[in-house]
Amino acid sequence: MSDASSVSTEEQPAATPVKKPPLHRRLYNWVLAWSESKHASKALFLIAFAESSFFPVPPDVLLIALVLGSHREAWRFASICLAGSVLGGAAGYGIGWGLWEATQGIFFKIPGLTPAAFETMAGRYEEWGVMLVFLAAFTPIPYKLITISAGVFKLNFLSFMAGSLVGRGGRFFLVAGLLYFFGPKIRPHIDKHFEKLAIAFGVLLVGGFVAMKYLR
Repeated sequence: MSDASSVSTEEQPAATPVKKPPLHRRLYNWVLAWSESKHASKALFLIAFAESSFFPVPPDVLLIALVLGSHREAWRFASICLAGSVLGGAAGYGIGWGLWEATQGIFFKIPGLTPAAFETMAGRYEEWGVMLVFLAAFTPIPYKLITISAGVFKLNFLSFMAGSLVGRGGRFFLVAGLLYFFGPKIRPHIDKHFEKLAIAFGVLLVGGFVAMKYLR
């Protein structure tokens, strides 16, 4: 009996280690999980706030899930997302304006925030001003780069807030509006093709930096 048990034990294949999904997928899943929480609205606000200065996942991920889950509250969720993002942008501006010397070593570790990017931004603000804020707020250009650098280069705060409000408002209400009218058909494609969408989003980010480099 003991010999048979020994043989069967030896013949059992080793357990295959479970491979963790990529970091961006884990962050996506973590953000998406908040859609099932009773604190979803608070999470949306805080994620939108944090994304404006350091968090890598855009709040659109949670906004999409919440609107699909509660169709009639699309505009309320868009408003919460807008408020969190614009206030977070103001906080990012404050970091750049008053705390940059002490914190730049930390923020330069965040993807999209590099010394070279900041050098490029100095000239772009002189040429484009508030339009650059609007462009980053509405498109995949990293908004955190704009919020912090706007403070560093002392862009007029009211102009900065106006550009952020219009750009972020246009983006979040556009997302909410599309989901309000076409939502049920969209979510399965987002879940199924997330990796491709992540790559496409990365390409858009790179394109955004290239566009900023050659803006005249």
